[in-house]
Amino acid sequence: MTKVHLPIFDHDDAFFWQGTAEGKLLIQRCTNCCALRHPPAPMCARCSSFDWDTIESSGRGVIRSWIVSQHPTEPSTEPRIVILVELDEGTRLVSNLHGSPADNVANGLRVEAVFVDFGDIVLPQFRLATDGVER
Repeated sequence: MTKVHLPIFDHDDAFFWQGTAEGKLLIQRCTNCCALRHPPAPMCARCSSFDWDTIESSGRGVIRSWIVSQHPTEPSTEPRIVILVELDEGTRLVSNLHGSPADNVANGLRVEAVFVDFGDIVLPQFRLATDGVER
């Protein structure tokens, strides 16, 4: 099993990790101006409000950028494909792409979230979606 370095949870992002443990991708939303933000933050960058709640993302989005990551200190038999996903809701997040060789990855491909249990933590990861490229 892949070694995972656990994140440090705090008040601002505990909801995110609780959501992933339940198979949900939760995004922080300002209750004053409705701006969505990820990564979570204590204050809205748009209106400076400290008030927020969450919405559940569809978990679907588009690859905006990607790399093949290789860590010399943690060799792996399979390359790790790190992607920047623009979620359909408009926020972006960095994650891994599963189940596709690097030859099949391109910007503009549709992806969908999957939740991978690493024992100590469940992480949101992505796979290529069945509906293909961005429309």
